[in-house]
Amino acid sequence: MIKKIGVLTSGGDAPGMNAAVRAVVRTAISKGMEVYGIRRGYVGLITGDIFQMDARSVSDIIHRGGTMLYTARCPEFRTEEGLDKAKAKCEELGLEGIVVIGGDGSFRGAADLSARGILCVGIPGTIDNDIACTEYTIGYDTAMNTAMELADKLRDTSQSHDRCTVIEVMGRNAGHIAVNTGIACGAIEIITKEMPYDLDNIAKKMLEMKKTGKQNFVVVVAEGIGHAEEIARTLQEKTHVESRATVLGHVQRGGSPTLRDRVVASEMGHYAVELLEQGIGNRVVGMQQNKIVDFDIQEALAMKKPYDERLHHMAEEIGF
Repeated sequence: MIKKIGVLTSGGDAPGMNAAVRAVVRTAISKGMEVYGIRRGYVGLITGDIFQMDARSVSDIIHRGGTMLYTARCPEFRTEEGLDKAKAKCEELGLEGIVVIGGDGSFRGAADLSARGILCVGIPGTIDNDIACTEYTIGYDTAMNTAMELADKLRDTSQSHDRCTVIEVMGRNAGHIAVNTGIACGAIEIITKEMPYDLDNIAKKMLEMKKTGKQNFVVVVAEGIGHAEEIARTLQEKTHVESRATVLGHVQRGGSPTLRDRVVASEMGHYAVELLEQGIGNRVVGMQQNKIVDFDIQEALAMKKPYDERLHHMAEEIGF
């Protein structure tokens, strides 16, 4: 019977992480376990920035963005020496398992620690929704809604000035936020690294639409493409339509999580503790067909997540 576990958040923060932490803590306590919070991810695990949590430790956090446990990158944890320090700290405190909330990089660390005898279960927390073993990652819905609301505001001023607004949304290695935000805000074009694009064709499309009476335009660009300023400048040169670029940036990471993020985070946190209760580690929790499931970490890391080309093509057909 596992009696003592830890929980940490690692990598980029995502709305809903607090809901997951809350679920982990209260599920563990309800099962008679001691649970410890590890601040600043693997950095805190190495340095010992760890404290015991009780039910009240996670009061009034389910609706808050960010992470109460803080997060940080930890290059040292990628080294043998860093892993040995982390294992030694777990043994010193008697931690038998750890719930790791984060992305692919965090899961690689969890796999390495599992190989050293510390049971680890990963929960996918990243706004990019780029973890292949799961249909949904914590923070994705909130980030998309934030991007959509900001795009709507930009569209208002774009309409007032007959402009083209190029909006860069997050998604370093995946265009999932871009394609959904683009459809939701009526973009005429969505530019992601998964699909080819041609600025000449986009400019031609704008000019043809202008002949039908359309005076303002929205183009959504994924962070993985970048160059929003350059794209706006090129479109203006080719169309003579005033074009402005806006990079939404880290505002997409913050804010109160949506209902979906709170519920999914709670489900995943509860499930992760159930796995540890059974002495099961080296797993990643995920969602498939709206059901919570789990995968071997190495198997999960080897998977490739497809881009929804059907959704992208649909956006092209209705974006005029």
